[in-house]
Amino acid sequence: MTNTTEDVGLAARTSAAQASAAADPAAQTMVLTGERTAPGIAEENYWFRRHEIAYTHVLDACAGATVLEAGSGEGYGADMLADVAAEVICVDYDATAVDHARARYPRLVVHRGNLVDLPLPDDSVDTVVNFQVIEHLWDQPLFVRECARVLRPGGTLFMSTPNRITFSPGRDTPLNPFHTRELDPAELRDLLTDNGFEITSMLGVHHGPALRALDKRWNGSFIDAQIDRALAGEPWPVALTADVGSIRTSDFEIHPDDIEASLDLLAVAVLR
Repeated sequence: MTNTTEDVGLAARTSAAQASAAADPAAQTMVLTGERTAPGIAEENYWFRRHEIAYTHVLDACAGATVLEAGSGEGYGADMLADVAAEVICVDYDATAVDHARARYPRLVVHRGNLVDLPLPDDSVDTVVNFQVIEHLWDQPLFVRECARVLRPGGTLFMSTPNRITFSPGRDTPLNPFHTRELDPAELRDLLTDNGFEITSMLGVHHGPALRALDKRWNGSFIDAQIDRALAGEPWPVALTADVGSIRTSDFEIHPDDIEASLDLLAVAVLR
């Protein structure tokens, strides 16, 4: 169990998933392990919204495009993109996630495959979306080269990942047991530029005013307040549950300022 990751406590998340499954039969096929987030779980709302903001940010850029989501997980983000894209193709290695996405999101074309050996032809997509996945991969350069291979000339890669500086502060080894290597802004930039891309924007996800107010209310860190309660294995205080449930996607901000202090990084890169 970790104490500064998107996993706010496996026990809390598992019990919440069990409770929500009865209300949402589609969710029964998706078991939360702490490796990925999913919609519709009250205690997970902070992390879900923090992931969702990246998809919201790229919607306009995906309009009319053939989009690959590499590492699509539960499928909620790819389904958001399907509102505007011409086609959304998904690749994920986890069989349970693939089966779940196929059943729950019929607009998606979902393949089971290894991200370092994408089951797509060369020059076959306009855009690759890869959110909160690169930190899970053992061979990050090979995956980026695979993105370059399947993109059409001039195609765009959107990649988000936790900012190592704030996510695992003072450490080279990730705190999250599902992460292999986390990146800081310079490392993410080098990874992309060394493997066929030109960075057009390096952005960061930050707390907006409402979340900064919650940080103050919860002794300086709203994140730590959630993690502490989850790790305690006790029911959440009513006030904390209410605050987590109140969070909206728009309570997060994405911008290029103070990138070193950002929560997550979002790189926009074009194929050279």
